[in-house]
Amino acid sequence: MYYILEEYEAGLVLTGTEVKSLRESRASLPESYAEIRGDEIFLVGCHISEYSAGNRYNHVPLRDKKLLMSKKEIRRLQGKVLEKGLTLVPLSIYFRNGWAKVKIALARGKKVFDKREDLKRKQADREAERALRRTSSF
Repeated sequence: MYYILEEYEAGLVLTGTEVKSLRESRASLPESYAEIRGDEIFLVGCHISEYSAGNRYNHVPLRDKKLLMSKKEIRRLQGKVLEKGLTLVPLSIYFRNGWAKVKIALARGKKVFDKREDLKRKQADREAERALRRTSSF
């Protein structure tokens, strides 16, 4: 659980079978993060399942994927990540005009008490919604 501070859009460098698998919505982001290596940025831990109709040249599901951003943006992000102890997390993968894009966010991790507050709020909202459903069904 994170506090989202800023959001960015980046292009993804993918192989052919990765693109086909993404079009079938066979990707998983929960355990992934973005990492800056030198002047480049990579998406680490993103699982894109093998393409079902692929052959022996199918892609490796957990391969690190390079993200396409300008050097200026990467340097700015690198400074923030190093200086303030923030992290880069992917929020979603989608297609725009036929190109695969990933929305990454500069985020700060929540403390334990913040997580508890969020859970209490969600539970209260659920209970209120249930009560409204019960009263409206009669």
